[in-house]
Amino acid sequence: MTRRRVFITGGTGYLGRALVGELLKRGHEVRALVRGGSEGRLPAGCEAVRGDPLDEATFAGAVEPSDTFVQLVGVPRPSPAKARQFREIDLVSGRASVNAARAAGIEHFIYVSVAQPAPVMKAYQEVRAEVESLLRESGLRATVLRPWYVLGPGHRWPYLLLPFYWLTERLPQTRETARRLGFVTHAQMVAALARAVEDPAPESRILTVPQIKTINAD
Repeated sequence: MTRRRVFITGGTGYLGRALVGELLKRGHEVRALVRGGSEGRLPAGCEAVRGDPLDEATFAGAVEPSDTFVQLVGVPRPSPAKARQFREIDLVSGRASVNAARAAGIEHFIYVSVAQPAPVMKAYQEVRAEVESLLRESGLRATVLRPWYVLGPGHRWPYLLLPFYWLTERLPQTRETARRLGFVTHAQMVAALARAVEDPAPESRILTVPQIKTINAD
């Protein structure tokens, strides 16, 4: 296995903290962008890089010598009521990260988007799709993961919907939608992100919910 040099934004968040710990455990070098005062929230062994994820000028010069960039900054607990925040945080941080990664000559960019199309959360989908478009235009080789909802600590209410999903996955007319908008667990997402870091594809790729689950079944 090749030892990766990983630069991550959102390293103290819902997925980020666990991913940082997993990558360190696997022997990778990890540096995480944090605002001043948040350094203590990073797992031991991770190098903190102070900066503002919304302003590439504050961290672009610190991305090198990383070869992999993981973008995880986003509004916590997305809901339709947060449409403005999606554009002010998710989109701005995504653009800043893509620009900084391109300037640093990053070999592989990893981005957590969202399953699409979907009947709800239109503003969230639009912003994530815009960042995907920025990635394509940048020329960076990228892995884009498209989960719908990540079950985990503090994110468990959708378990109530599992019987509904069980039914819709067995009906031919709803099977594809149910699978695309299915749930993944926190552990599955962290494992899929770690695999993406360790096994970059020769070309850019998109991993949907069924593929994320398949990766974890290997």
